[in-house]
Amino acid sequence: MKRLVVGCCIAMIAGPCLSQPRKREPAFYVLLNTLTRRCTVADKLPTTDTPTVTVASDAVYETRAEAEVATRTLKPCMP
Repeated sequence: MKRLVVGCCIAMIAGPCLSQPRKREPAFYVLLNTLTRRCTVADKLPTTDTPTVTVASDAVYETRAEAEVATRTLKPCMP
């Protein structure tokens, strides 16, 4: 019985780790500057010390070209 309880606890703790998607390399992100309302493409996520720059979409793009197309189609990036 103890083994079953320990096994369930380990499964509960390790379960969310298994469901995380693998980070693809290279990864491009669409970033929104909230002051100028302009979107840019970056290969790194913004740091926490830049509150005016946020991620415009939760999507991660494999190529820079895909991310640049998304800057023209995402709603937060529209003028």
